[in-house]
Amino acid sequence: MYGEKKAALGQIATVARDEALYLILWTLGLPMDSEASVLNRALSPTEYAAVDQVLRRRLVEHVPAAYITREAWLGGRKFYVDERVLIPRSYFVEILPVQVDPWLGSLAKVTRVADVCTGSGCLAVLLARHFKEATVDGIDLSREALQVAAINVKRHRLSGRIRLVESDLLAGAPAGRYDVILSNPPYEPSAQVDALPAEFRREPRLALDGGSDGLDLVRRLIRESARRLNPGGILMIEIGGGRAAFEKEFGHLQPHWFHTEDGSDCVCLLQAARLRGLHGRARS
Repeated sequence: MYGEKKAALGQIATVARDEALYLILWTLGLPMDSEASVLNRALSPTEYAAVDQVLRRRLVEHVPAAYITREAWLGGRKFYVDERVLIPRSYFVEILPVQVDPWLGSLAKVTRVADVCTGSGCLAVLLARHFKEATVDGIDLSREALQVAAINVKRHRLSGRIRLVESDLLAGAPAGRYDVILSNPPYEPSAQVDALPAEFRREPRLALDGGSDGLDLVRRLIRESARRLNPGGILMIEIGGGRAAFEKEFGHLQPHWFHTEDGSDCVCLLQAARLRGLHGRARS
């Protein structure tokens, strides 16, 4: 019906059948936990037209599913998304609940957290849910992204604990030190962004492009974090495919690499004590 169309996956699902079922259930207003067997019936003309329109947008126009439905799920929670933000996906969703707290044993409690490059605000929400006594600064350079984040903060009833800040990394962040700084920054090398499938190129380039080797923002964030972390604090960064380059440049900081289910192990933790030698350079 749509010719030989290929859809790039990975923004919502990694299996085409799962994404197709999601779109059909959403279009028909059926519960997301419905079995595929609920579709073993003839569609009404109105239903058929609606499903056809959605699948055409996905397969012919290569619109990501999340931009069609205006929603994405992360950590079992639903978030509003549109073309102003990267579609939520992060290894932090599996790392945060079980692997982070042991690294914070020297702190009496976590009271101040930063989510740098917050985008839709999804990780800021998860951080606020995990660190229940903390205030969270959701920081982003994009004013449009922060508008989306504001929707999600309000929907999750966290306006009293999450503050949204327009800033280029930590340069314009509120004064003071953080116990935890987390970031899922743009880390794709520019040439790889140019070669991405159409669906991924619909996402904001600002949220994807990490410069020539993917580490431009990572370098800055590490140096800025050196003077913004409390003693005993931690910096966590998702690196993507840049682990080897990161290790070559920052291996002397003794990063800890969290384990991920798919074995990519591409999220690192740096302790405040390891960053002390960068403090002077962070001021320059």
